[in-house]
Amino acid sequence: MKFNKNFSIHLFVLSVILLMALGCEKEFISLDSDVVNNNVATNFNNNSQRFNVKAYTKKLDPVQTSNLPIYALGVYNDPVYGKTTSSILTQLISSVAVNPSFGTDPVLDSVVITIPYFSRSIGITQNNAVEYELDSVFGSNPFKLSIFESNFFLRDFDPNEGLNARQNYFSNGSTSLSENISQSDLEYNLLKVIDTIVPDRNLIVLTDEEGEVRETLTPAIRIVMTAEDELNFWKTKIFDKEGQTELSNRSNFVNYFRGLYFKAEPISNSGNYALLNLNQVNANVTLFYNREPFIEGNDRDNATFSLNFNGNRVNLIESTPLFPIPDGNPSTGDQRLFLQGTQGSIAILELFERDENGNSQLLDQLRETFKDQVSGERKRLINEANLVVHVDAIGSSSLAQPQRLYLYDLNNKRTLLDYFLDTNNNTFPEVSILNHLGPLEKDPNASNGGKYKFKITQHINNILFNDSTNVRLGLAVSGNVNLETGNQYAVLTNDVTVKNAPVSTIITPRSTVLHGSQSPVSEKRLYLEIFYTEPEN
Repeated sequence: MKFNKNFSIHLFVLSVILLMALGCEKEFISLDSDVVNNNVATNFNNNSQRFNVKAYTKKLDPVQTSNLPIYALGVYNDPVYGKTTSSILTQLISSVAVNPSFGTDPVLDSVVITIPYFSRSIGITQNNAVEYELDSVFGSNPFKLSIFESNFFLRDFDPNEGLNARQNYFSNGSTSLSENISQSDLEYNLLKVIDTIVPDRNLIVLTDEEGEVRETLTPAIRIVMTAEDELNFWKTKIFDKEGQTELSNRSNFVNYFRGLYFKAEPISNSGNYALLNLNQVNANVTLFYNREPFIEGNDRDNATFSLNFNGNRVNLIESTPLFPIPDGNPSTGDQRLFLQGTQGSIAILELFERDENGNSQLLDQLRETFKDQVSGERKRLINEANLVVHVDAIGSSSLAQPQRLYLYDLNNKRTLLDYFLDTNNNTFPEVSILNHLGPLEKDPNASNGGKYKFKITQHINNILFNDSTNVRLGLAVSGNVNLETGNQYAVLTNDVTVKNAPVSTIITPRSTVLHGSQSPVSEKRLYLEIFYTEPEN
């Protein structure tokens, strides 16, 4: 009897499931968007449809380089685009909030400027030392570095925009379309020249007077000042102002000592280029000195005083192009797309033959095909939507291709929703957001060819099913896709087409050339492909 009762229950449940399955088959259009394929569905067809994408190059005017998360220093030679030289202007901020005390009779031993590279440990040497490799360093040839005391005041707020508007500084040394930083202010007082700066991945080992290891530092640009005139500058600038208003608070100090200018210059038209994190704890200027001991009769005490780079900072970028990057044709699209980092260029992409307002007859037709316009229910289920862009192997023949490009909503200056639905890897950005922003897929038949595939399924879902605006898309070279979670940076321009740029393209010197929508190689033109499922008729 118990068995018969359970059997009846099971039979009832099975009947309900069968009825639900039949109902689902008839009511396909009410399904939400999930992947459906032939292995899990019957009475459905899986199809795909390709669409042309209009794309054209847009040259960037000078870009905002203040308040960047990462700064560049050095010289980068691009065999296609030309030479880029990046220098750094930075304020110095005291490690002691107010009124530092240096003790009795302070005597400077040395002044050391430390700017760490991005690096990671890769093992242990035979001498039990940590071995490092450098990250985000381009090239190995030396460049010349001159260090100046700057006489230009980097203000916090823009007086022309109100008290709460932060002052922007741009890559060409401008604060606005009418105000520039003068070279004489930047090169106010020459402190030191280093003739050959080359990247060094070795651990920095510091020893005491007896030769014992006192401290080890990760790889860095490390500049030591011990000459009499160098020490006199820092003594006069810092120690002699103890107890005076210049050191009494941050505001007074940054107005008194306006900062340092690290000027990079090529050697024999070449050099190397490094991305640097000035926010690291050991990125600073350290004054090493000795002073009278607190206890009479003891040896003089050793002490340090540090100035960090946590104030206002600007990357000043000078470009020497091999050819002028052209603004593309927004009416027809371009044969080639020129993408260059720093203050270079991006590409503008338009889907579904949109007009300037984002509307199109093609899009109206697709919306009717994919969605019932009366009930709002779906006729088709989008499984995946991919934007595919091919590298122009001939135009890029001399380039080391960037591994990542960044696709974004150009109209609203933000990432696409697919970015946030992907997996983020904060430790290794080169393997982060891999589905949405697919890395370079190399072409085995072309030494410098390949393609990038961007999965934009949710973006297309929103356009077709939620009547979202068919916005223009921007495509740019990316130095670190993880940085693209906040606001974009301003472009110094009167052109309303592009007034902001992604931070991950500003920080990288990389570049590429892509096949455009008018490429003479038709199979290499960029396209959007939508994979979808629909019920059989």
